[in-house]
Amino acid sequence: MKQKGLGRGLDAIFGTAAPEARLAPMSEMTEIAVEDILPNPAQPRTSFDEEALDELADSIRQLGLIQPITVRRNGDGRYTIISGERRWRAAQRADLRHLPAYIREAADENLHAMALVENIQREDLNAIEIALGMQRLIDECHLTQDALSEKMGKKRSTVANYIRLLKLPDEVQYALKEGLISMGHAKAIAAAPEEHRLRVLKRCVRKGLSVRQTEELARRMCALAEAAADPAAAGEEEEYPESYTRLVEQLERVFSDQIAIRRTKNGGGRIVIGFTDDAQIEQFLRRFTAR
Repeated sequence: MKQKGLGRGLDAIFGTAAPEARLAPMSEMTEIAVEDILPNPAQPRTSFDEEALDELADSIRQLGLIQPITVRRNGDGRYTIISGERRWRAAQRADLRHLPAYIREAADENLHAMALVENIQREDLNAIEIALGMQRLIDECHLTQDALSEKMGKKRSTVANYIRLLKLPDEVQYALKEGLISMGHAKAIAAAPEEHRLRVLKRCVRKGLSVRQTEELARRMCALAEAAADPAAAGEEEEYPESYTRLVEQLERVFSDQIAIRRTKNGGGRIVIGFTDDAQIEQFLRRFTAR
């Protein structure tokens, strides 16, 4: 059943007209010595949960390896994993000497594609790992984003959103990889001006903002950046002092994150406190009462 799904995924990537990407039928399942099995160097997954591996190893000790791994035979008599590296790692912890495996014929350039498709279909990868895998497919298989999206049966915007993640600051990528933010949060952060993305990230994580709130924050950052770049609105030489930023951060601790400072040419200005509904006004009052 799983192999049928994997085949469909590969056809979706390379299309039936690409003979070099077609897979030969699987051989019958066989037993392979664990020491003869090598990890896939193109494995898109970059980390494995140690606790989850231990749990899987315990299950394997009790029940054996229920689902065979899939491998490719190498010229030296050993085998490279196409799918099932997590099971292989857990089996080693369970001290298994042999593993059940299916053998496929696959060229080197297809190993990465097969591993990526298998993991995406199983939803085993985080968004950054998927993005890196897609980028590697684009680079190594000479595909455009349009071609990749068409062959994967996904919208081009979906592929573009993943690839765009790789242009975000390392801190944002790390937060996404570690589950501190979601793909939706990262997409919202990417829409903010480049110089404000880390600020949006910190506020998002610190306050536990929803995706919608993060999108609104990014829009406000864009509006501020546009206003600062408009000589008619901000003055050609004018820059907001650092004290303004500190004041905004202090006010955000009491109010919402919808704080904005507007300064006029005569040196005056106003502080704008945004709110979502009457309930938030009551929340502000409670905070003042408690101080």
